Amino acid sequence: MVLRNDKMKNKIIPEKTTLHPRNPHRFRYDFEKLIYNYPILKNYIFVNEFDVDTSKSKQAKQTIDFANPEAVKALNKAILISDYGVQYWDIPKNYLCPPIPGRADYIHYLADLLAKSNNDIIPEGENVIGLDVGIGANCVYPIIGNHEYQWSFVGTDIDENALQNCKKIIAKNPHLIEVISLQLQVEPRFIFKNIILPEDKFAFTICNPPFHSSQDEATKAALRKVNNLEDTKTSKPILNFGGQNAELWCTGGEIGFITQMIYESVKYPLQVFWFTTLVSKKDNLRSIYKTLNKVGAVEIKTIEMAQGQKISRFVAWTFLSEKQQKDWKFNID
Repeated sequence: MVLRNDKMKNKIIPEKTTLHPRNPHRFRYDFEKLIYNYPILKNYIFVNEFDVDTSKSKQAKQTIDFANPEAVKALNKAILISDYGVQYWDIPKNYLCPPIPGRADYIHYLADLLAKSNNDIIPEGENVIGLDVGIGANCVYPIIGNHEYQWSFVGTDIDENALQNCKKIIAKNPHLIEVISLQLQVEPRFIFKNIILPEDKFAFTICNPPFHSSQDEATKAALRKVNNLEDTKTSKPILNFGGQNAELWCTGGEIGFITQMIYESVKYPLQVFWFTTLVSKKDNLRSIYKTLNKVGAVEIKTIEMAQGQKISRFVAWTFLSEKQQKDWKFNID
């Protein structure tokens, strides 16, 4: 059980208006609550004396070092315990530690997309099944999706060690055992083959594809990110976001991965309502639209999201006709 003390009830925390209206992380991190539920986080918190807003209290200026991987992992643990009912969560060293607010935004905007296909009602419950392509070791999308909308998930990955860690997370959180299943992609060059079986029916797919086309490109991008965070220059960054090869890069990079996903999606036109994927590079959209039109997608949508100054987006497509969309049953008994 997540505990809160009485002093927390009437706290006013500034709102981050760029996040989705239902995103619980619209407000500045409530470190008092987070520490209350995960005391170890206290070891990583400091007061940002360079916060130029003089109206903020000392408590409001609290933050962590986002270039410190242990600090980021501790923050994630505290958030998942405090806001998502998780009893245990951890990831192995050097695996991707995703920012929870951004992942939650994807889930909530995806819920809105499903609602538009369901008489403006968000379909909820365990019979609404999503396919998480590249679940990684963190299992974050299924944790958030199940907590917020009670959805079930199938999580896939080409990394058996990542899936073993997800299996451990699920086993130590009994409420997840019946709603998240895992499947190893035994042929890394494929995305949906071996995964979507003839009897499967998914309301959506969700994916955070590898961004880069090589390990060298991924390392250079990490250097830029860490140098920006630390406001210093380093040639050997400690990567707070971690990431194994399969999580960060693949042949062809983001556009290569998504193009492969689109071509494979054609083979399952009636088994998935909405195929979706994050697109980190806006310049890739033109090529993605071109490929989707080439394969005959019936409907294509791009949903933009914003986390502070950062703009992200996901692209969604379906092969279902208007009639097939109306006849689709999200909750299959």
